[in-house]
Amino acid sequence: MQNLLDPAILFFVLGLSAGALRSNLEIPPAIAKFLSLYLLMALGLKGGLALAHSDISGTVVLGLLAALTMAFLVPALGYQVLKRRVSPLDAVAIAASYGSVSAVTFVTASQYLDAHGMAPGGHMAVALVIMESPAVLMAVLLANRLRHAAKGAVAYSSTGGGAAVATLGGGAGGANGPSVGRILHESFTDGAQLMLLGAMAVGYLSGDRGHELMAPFSSDLFKGMLAFFLLDMGLMVGKNMGSVRGQSPVLLAYACLGPVVHASLALALSVLLGLPAGDAALLMVLSASASYIVVPAVLRYAIPEANPSLYFGLSLGVTFPLNLLLGIPVYAWVAQQVLG
Repeated sequence: MQNLLDPAILFFVLGLSAGALRSNLEIPPAIAKFLSLYLLMALGLKGGLALAHSDISGTVVLGLLAALTMAFLVPALGYQVLKRRVSPLDAVAIAASYGSVSAVTFVTASQYLDAHGMAPGGHMAVALVIMESPAVLMAVLLANRLRHAAKGAVAYSSTGGGAAVATLGGGAGGANGPSVGRILHESFTDGAQLMLLGAMAVGYLSGDRGHELMAPFSSDLFKGMLAFFLLDMGLMVGKNMGSVRGQSPVLLAYACLGPVVHASLALALSVLLGLPAGDAALLMVLSASASYIVVPAVLRYAIPEANPSLYFGLSLGVTFPLNLLLGIPVYAWVAQQVLG
């Protein structure tokens, strides 16, 4: 209940309600983009300062190793589960969305953990970046493999060697999508990631003096800016709820239960590696989150055959609000009980 009554969460609920009611309340896109960059900058400065005050210890290395492991494990498991329920390329796209992470969920969880005495290490901001791209790379490689397999099957059928096999999607155009190098370049040079990493470098180099100078902007205003940004996210979710209607119950169950499974795997890995409770909680949140901004934008061009209403609707319309309202406090409590 404390989390649900937090002003930032209540503003998210306000936006959710206004969007569902089709209100004309809106945040101009330019302001929404500024709020996003501000939050990443403030978080990066804080993470950089935390890194400056800590040594590159075994805990840091193990935390980043755990993040990298989950970045590959989640999309691989997701594809194996989904490929029997939807078309192969739709399964690839959904698995990629859930294999990547949500920066907004990360920011909200970081603020929540700080407020409850479970501040994660500054290196977890690097974990956010590490966990964003592997799922995209896996999706591109697997999609190309599926397209080539479909072409081979069609060619074999045309020679009379067997029964006709339907292609997987939008023809030759889909197979000529962006190269893996281009996808990786776009992932690693995305403005949000550059802002986060750049702000971490500034926070690390400027140290306590820099934190003191920036505190009125990056610390004192943070809560209000987060509330304003979550209002905009609530509006977006509310206006896109229609894309969730009519989806298969199996997919809706995956959007609700899949994140719980992913968080459980992250917790088990955290226990195995002996991570601190704050780092483990944030790793659970990241593993349970799904990308609805960066990855869908990439998938639109990399896998045009996939249905956007599936991977975008499930991640934004179901998983994001569940994580924000219930997942973050539950995962934090579980991590505290197990590792605290």
